[in-house]
Amino acid sequence: MSNDNNTHPFGPVIYTYTRAQAVADGFQIEVTKTAQEAGIKFPMFITRAVWDAYVAVPPEVTGQDEAGRCWDVVWMTRFGIIRHRQNGDRVPVALYVRNADNRPARLVKLVAVCGPLDIDDPAPAITVMLPDED
Repeated sequence: MSNDNNTHPFGPVIYTYTRAQAVADGFQIEVTKTAQEAGIKFPMFITRAVWDAYVAVPPEVTGQDEAGRCWDVVWMTRFGIIRHRQNGDRVPVALYVRNADNRPARLVKLVAVCGPLDIDDPAPAITVMLPDED
């Protein structure tokens, strides 16, 4: 009897969803170019939930654009990485975002996670997400 547990200890893979598929489906947005401009060397992605809530500019907000708001998320992620002093792959990210009727900005808390670029590519990549996203 052959034991295939050495290659698949939990049994055969039923389904995989790659980062490439998530980007193609719009669930993640690649912001690597902006990240490189901010001094981050790893590929970087923002989840759709973060993009929709804090990068996309609500119609009632004036004087802002997506490029600037994306820069704010990336730059504050860089700042969070530099200041992070604990072990682990989750880094807290905090920034102020103005989202409604041009009222004062409010504090937003996100999480940056470092993990593999994709299922078949273990190179490191950063994903910025809401604290309750996985």
